[in-house]
Amino acid sequence: MRIPVRTMTVAGSVAAALAVTALVATPATAATTLSAGHVDVLDAEWDGSGLHLHVHDEENDTEYEPADVVLSVPAAAKVANPGYGFLGSGSEVWLLPEDQAVANARGVLFAGFSTEALTTGVFAGDSVSYRLVSATRDGASTEDFSVYAGSGTRWYDSNTATTSYKSKAFSVGAHNHANWAFEEAGTYKLTFSVSGTVAGVTETATETYTVVVSS
Repeated sequence: MRIPVRTMTVAGSVAAALAVTALVATPATAATTLSAGHVDVLDAEWDGSGLHLHVHDEENDTEYEPADVVLSVPAAAKVANPGYGFLGSGSEVWLLPEDQAVANARGVLFAGFSTEALTTGVFAGDSVSYRLVSATRDGASTEDFSVYAGSGTRWYDSNTATTSYKSKAFSVGAHNHANWAFEEAGTYKLTFSVSGTVAGVTETATETYTVVVSS
């Protein structure tokens, strides 16, 4: 069962109003760091009037707003570069593997794309598309991020020299995993959108995800 965490209680609403009235500053809540286990990084939901993107922690059946989460990729994620041209010339890459057993053995995230919360009969073609809008590393545009399946079948590539590998369609009610590859350490900001057509109207939601890759 999914338990959204974004709903504010009545008591919370009153407290927030009083804080504003009294001009009292409230410290920002520290982001939740996820570093291992099954996490659907892109998890789309439809509330009847709009699409939304969340991070779904499958281990604890908890949903987070993307802005409230830091995805940690530790040094333990480093593997030998498998040699696919789009992964650059470095001898190693940081990899979140598509195989859950491998991810668990390495103690790293098993990162997924989910449309499980979307039902059939709502979106045209019973599908939506996840699009990689932009990617930065340490504040600058980067070519160092990609997602691929199997033996080098690219899903996404942050290389701005190509317009390919930026968008992929997924059937609703599905759950997919692939290899998330990072060629350098640093703090990545990955902006993704989800879009689908409802009654002839294109609906879209966009969020930015923070990924910290450690050396």
